[in-house]
Amino acid sequence: MIRIVVVDDEQLVRSGLRMILDSADDLEVVGEGADGADAVRLARDLRPDVVLLDIRMPGVDGLTAAADLAALPTAPRVVLLTTFDLDEYVHRALRAGAVGFLLKDTPPRDLIGAVRTVHEGNAMLAPSVTKRMLERFATPPRSGAVEAARRLEVLTERERAVLVAVAQGRSNAEAGRDLGMREATVKAHVSRILAKLDMTNRVQAAILAHDAGWV
Repeated sequence: MIRIVVVDDEQLVRSGLRMILDSADDLEVVGEGADGADAVRLARDLRPDVVLLDIRMPGVDGLTAAADLAALPTAPRVVLLTTFDLDEYVHRALRAGAVGFLLKDTPPRDLIGAVRTVHEGNAMLAPSVTKRMLERFATPPRSGAVEAARRLEVLTERERAVLVAVAQGRSNAEAGRDLGMREATVKAHVSRILAKLDMTNRVQAAILAHDAGWV
């Protein structure tokens, strides 16, 4: 059973998310909160697998909470909720350790699928959204590009090809088709890339590839 905490300052939104998520046999909403402080408290007390977290809330906002949640000893997978597909705060939150974000009007089936994907250890940003977001935000100064390239030197040629595909917003299956690999092989490469770069999710690695000018 995948245990979930839902955090949004609007009761109606929380109720709607709970209804959708609880309709799946393998998902269970174990707690609800109204701001970032609630998110951290509930994560400590309930130890959920996934936290769905609104970005814009009064009190402690989602951006601050995402960083606090990522720092917990038993950190949950953090998924940001937003009304805007290119919210200005998303980039910073992903760097803080969140694994992706959903629009609040995401169809129920996609919402359930996204939570399952995140629980499996993958980022759940839609490929098209990943590409647009990175193109908009990943524009580092030259010094940042040099440092990013230096960090990526540890990767093998095959790992670099996989990372470029990830940074272009391709799923594991799509990257496998493009590179002539099995999907499981791509997934294994992604795991090794994250380990070498000391990162928690593929979105952070994609940002680094963009910072280095690989995409």
